[in-house]
Amino acid sequence: MNRPKILILGAGYGGLTTAVNLQKKIGSNVADITIINKNSYHYESTWLHEASAGTLSPEKVRYDIQSVLNNKVNFVQAAVESIDATNKKVITDAGEMSYDYLVVGLGFEGETFGIEGLDKFAFGISDVNEARKLRDHINSQFAEWASQAPAEKDDTLLTIVVGGAGFTGIEFLGELANRIPELCKEYDAPQEKVRVICVEAAPTVLPMFSRELVEYAVGYLTKKGIEFSIGTPVVQATPEGVKIKKGEEEFEFIKAGTVVWAAGVRGSRIVEESDIPSKRARVAVDKDLRVPGFPEVFIVGDCAFLMNEEAGRPYPTTAQIAMQQAITVAENLIALIEGKDTKEFVPALKGTVCSLGDSDAIGEVFGKEITGKPASFMKKVIDNRALYMVGGAGLVLKKGKFNVL
Repeated sequence: MNRPKILILGAGYGGLTTAVNLQKKIGSNVADITIINKNSYHYESTWLHEASAGTLSPEKVRYDIQSVLNNKVNFVQAAVESIDATNKKVITDAGEMSYDYLVVGLGFEGETFGIEGLDKFAFGISDVNEARKLRDHINSQFAEWASQAPAEKDDTLLTIVVGGAGFTGIEFLGELANRIPELCKEYDAPQEKVRVICVEAAPTVLPMFSRELVEYAVGYLTKKGIEFSIGTPVVQATPEGVKIKKGEEEFEFIKAGTVVWAAGVRGSRIVEESDIPSKRARVAVDKDLRVPGFPEVFIVGDCAFLMNEEAGRPYPTTAQIAMQQAITVAENLIALIEGKDTKEFVPALKGTVCSLGDSDAIGEVFGKEITGKPASFMKKVIDNRALYMVGGAGLVLKKGKFNVL
């Protein structure tokens, strides 16, 4: 009897955790397991804001995929080009691959909502290479300002506009607040010349948190010099800055040397362009995380849409949820191979923490609101736990965060 082929697309939180759990729980020679990823490394996407601001090395953010896999899982470095679920095959730039079971964990892409110029003139925070480019650009803007003659200095080079006051935007602002004084010292730039402006279309910051926690976060960042323009959507980006809408007929142009877009993500376009039914690249999966009409296909992470019926809204596309989904998918794959029933995905929501730099944060953990150093400590615990779930104590020791005070 031929062994079933399990194909995993993407080595993000969902895909890689699926592979690691399969290799832990499945017997030898039970299935042929292959994971495909365009890079040879996995990166902690929840740390990209640190690499983007320059407070953490991009090398610290990533680790080799094969370092956490054993001989039960085959790794193929290739870019997925298309999925043909009807014929159970995947097309990559390294060739065509067939499967008996498919796990789609292709992650997220930036979403510009069609706003003019954002795709050309704004930096994103969606992968290691973009983070490196953004860090280097900010450094180069300071260097250019420093090289100008005193009478000719263009202070707009030191203006940074961050579009989006959700999780990624606020965490990036927290890192910038710590990084700016270092840059000012390095390039002899007066700190009062630097402007960091957060522009948000929605009427509030961090809508997933309570008013008290939001006020703490905004107050903390404001004291660090961050400016907020809330309820003012970006309508255009140009090489000189951004245009924002301040009223029905009122607009303002903010000149800036750096524009960062952190206001939206979407699922992979590969999913959207496949024969798997989706909406904006998210697939409404069954409770066991399989695709309706394609019982051999599972979706994890950013491309999975599943309602939290108790809360009346979808489960968020967080690393915590993706890794818990992956554990369920691995168990369900083994169940299908053994001819047993699959089980529903029931997450254990432990809470959410948003960092405000290295030593401060806000969060809700086990129903309790926390701020300051306790929240920052919990954020590092969460980060280290994600490493442990994939690579055990060895990966935590190599990549973990231990500066908790």
